[in-house]
Amino acid sequence: MSLIYKTGTAVLRSLPAERAHVTTVKLLRAGFGPKSGVITSDLFRTNVGGLDLPNPVGLAAGFDKDCDVPDAMLGAGFGFVECGTVTPRPQIGNAKPRLFRLVEDEAVINRMGFNNQGLDHFHARLSARQGKGGIVGANLGANKDSDDRAADYVTGLTRLWGMADYFTINISSPNTPGLRQLQGADEMEDLLGRLSETRAELTGDNPSVPMFLKVAPDVDVTQIDRIVEQARTYGMNAIIVSNTTLDRPDSLQSGHAGQGGGLSGQPLFEKSTHILREFADAADGSIDLIGVGGIGSGAQAYAKIRAGAKAVQLYSALVYKGPQLVAEICADLEARLKADGFESVSDAVGADI
Repeated sequence: MSLIYKTGTAVLRSLPAERAHVTTVKLLRAGFGPKSGVITSDLFRTNVGGLDLPNPVGLAAGFDKDCDVPDAMLGAGFGFVECGTVTPRPQIGNAKPRLFRLVEDEAVINRMGFNNQGLDHFHARLSARQGKGGIVGANLGANKDSDDRAADYVTGLTRLWGMADYFTINISSPNTPGLRQLQGADEMEDLLGRLSETRAELTGDNPSVPMFLKVAPDVDVTQIDRIVEQARTYGMNAIIVSNTTLDRPDSLQSGHAGQGGGLSGQPLFEKSTHILREFADAADGSIDLIGVGGIGSGAQAYAKIRAGAKAVQLYSALVYKGPQLVAEICADLEARLKADGFESVSDAVGADI
């Protein structure tokens, strides 16, 4: 079966990048794809930001923008799946081509621009899977032409409340002009303040749904303490570190290295892990962290955990290694935890700090 998936991955890579992605989602919706089911063990069960996860390996936002195949991806073995980014109104995103494989570097550059079918479609997809198991989150964004971007996040939260298991506030994409300005002190104060008020109104006397804040790897390190404090003040349950980078390391070999957009995949691993350590140091256990960026093996997932992440997410590595990668990472991660004498993944969090 592994050979079938590897062959299928190679065939898809022969297609232009965006067409391959669209084809993959269609195949998954038709019932093709791995059927590993829930991967868990006593070592893997952990709580992140209020979520009880069967394993700490999640699917990052961007793969399933419209919440079309969350159950197929849960079937691949992910402990949790994040869909989106979704914006209030549908938008087509940036001009094509806008997705590039950097094969020599096991990397991807994208400048998609939050292309998605909007909240109504996303809501319908979440509504259709109500009652099913598995943890599915909604990654919220703002429309490119919005006059009040903070209001867009409030709209998304309100529209999908009661449908998603958690929400991620994505202010870290480099492909919507000005979006990362929401990481500034005053802008974040306004955004998180409005979201906190809305969340309180929606929650009432019921248990609250977890909310995560997703930040960029290019964040100014002098601002990390402030970001952590604001996230805590306004009740964020975790910080996702990080999104794609605008940096272009000198090590890049691909002819696509000069394309505009966010870089993900292997070249992002060291930078994103360094920023994760900075957030872990600033947080000092006061807020949970989720590590993202360049994970393509059990060793790299383990490194993120030891750097302070209670869970990890991946996406770009699937382009090169196929859907069986999730089971491979989980098996390797379990072996590493056992070899180092940890009784649970939680015991290994921050071991290198």
